[in-house]
Amino acid sequence: MHTNLFTSGARVILTGIASVLLWTACRKDNKTSPDNPPKGDTIAAKPASAYEDSLKYLMYQIMQVTYADGGRNAALGLPTYYWYSQVPALNPLDSKYANADSLLSAMKTYAINPATTQPFDHYSFLDRNGVLTNKLMNGISSQAVAATNSGDFGFDYLFARDNEQKLHIFVVYVDKNSPAGQAGIARGWEIVSVNGNSNFSFTQSFLQSLYSAVFNSPSVTLGLKPSTSSAATVTKTLTTATYNINPVVFDTTFIVTDVNHIQKKVGYFSMYTFSSVINSNGQDTYTKTVLDQLFSKFASQGINNLIVDFRYNGGGAVATTQYLCNAIAPSAAVGQVMYTTLYNDKLMAHISDVKLTTTTNFATTTGKLKLDNVFFITSGSTASASELTLNSLKPYMPVQLVGSRTYGKPVGFIDFNISVFDPSHKQVYLADLYAINFETKNAKGEGGYYTGIPVDAAASDFIDASWGDTQNDENLKKIVNYLTTGNYNTSARIAAPELNSNLMKVDLSQKPAHGFNGMVDYERSRLIRAGR
Repeated sequence: MHTNLFTSGARVILTGIASVLLWTACRKDNKTSPDNPPKGDTIAAKPASAYEDSLKYLMYQIMQVTYADGGRNAALGLPTYYWYSQVPALNPLDSKYANADSLLSAMKTYAINPATTQPFDHYSFLDRNGVLTNKLMNGISSQAVAATNSGDFGFDYLFARDNEQKLHIFVVYVDKNSPAGQAGIARGWEIVSVNGNSNFSFTQSFLQSLYSAVFNSPSVTLGLKPSTSSAATVTKTLTTATYNINPVVFDTTFIVTDVNHIQKKVGYFSMYTFSSVINSNGQDTYTKTVLDQLFSKFASQGINNLIVDFRYNGGGAVATTQYLCNAIAPSAAVGQVMYTTLYNDKLMAHISDVKLTTTTNFATTTGKLKLDNVFFITSGSTASASELTLNSLKPYMPVQLVGSRTYGKPVGFIDFNISVFDPSHKQVYLADLYAINFETKNAKGEGGYYTGIPVDAAASDFIDASWGDTQNDENLKKIVNYLTTGNYNTSARIAAPELNSNLMKVDLSQKPAHGFNGMVDYERSRLIRAGR
């Protein structure tokens, strides 16, 4: 029997440095808050980049050899990478790998999806500053954008084309608690200038400058048009801040009367991320508070249909997937399988020893809502934990997708925090490793959607249609048609108004390379850290 496999004192010797691999899922504690931002680990005087060989070696050991003891006893054979068997033996210290990222990129090329002839893995990555872990696991925005600044602006942008195919830049969603949210900026506001520059050339250089100004700068001044029908422009100067993430950007309820004069109560909410409902210390997060309030309201109002808008949701913590599934599923699902988790063959052979779960069931609290239907609005940006949510509900209730095919990521991560001790015994944080560790399937064994999940009704995403706009949001318009007539297309019996011809359609081919697509089992990471 392999016991105590998740040890925190495993030592390896690398180029004269005594290194300690720490199996911690997160470096923050319960004192982390917007008023007390994370300070990070004690960093030795020697820069972390000086330990790049250590990072390469340890990353390779975790993924390909064994994670039980830092590599001293490879005979245990417990690699964590889901596709480890398709990666040949590599020398992680080979000079052809300039850094750990280039080594990881090489490792990702070997497992090929026969359906696409492309690598399965276009997901794994290294988080070198721990920002993602804090954001998703603790629900705290703490992105380091400059030496003396932290946090972010709390919004994202996308591109859209007008009737003449001219590109425009729009705010796509805003976190209510963020600097952008507090400044009153909202979805559908057009960005017409950035730091005084209104000459949008849309060249590669311009796009890089725009990305840097929004995601890698301590402050930005934006010229914005709140409405495409108005020439009025407002100027907003934003400074990054640390804040509690509110993943629900909008919610509402409304009533639809069908052709038989039956009223249907509909709940709608849009959610942009799966920040965890449980933090690194096992405590409830602000995200859980927000979701508790949301579903309590829906239950008190007696909704019988639910619309979940995941069109920009790239996923996050599976703990939040479990929360949402329990909140939405019918009472018949209580105690039944929500989803199953598969690991590589070596981990599966020692599954009880390593204390990894393979089955997640619905909770006894499931079934508070009495829903006839649940609709998910999706797009190519709907990924992983979002996909897991809707896929897990399919065996138990009518689930319908409206919009466009999802991203396609039925696999996920267990976060491994990699740190070393320098010769003076100071801890040096190197990175959080997010390499694919598992695959999920629903209770019917359905999964493997690497090319995305198709929709039941196609709809365009008009970026300047406000949240909850049942007249100008084509996704909502089609769902209302379905609830009214039983058909997604406008019925001849219902004189529905046409969409505003001035609306601008999202151009995802111009999507900025920002955000996270994935699902992370942070609860498993937390338990590993606690040595359970």
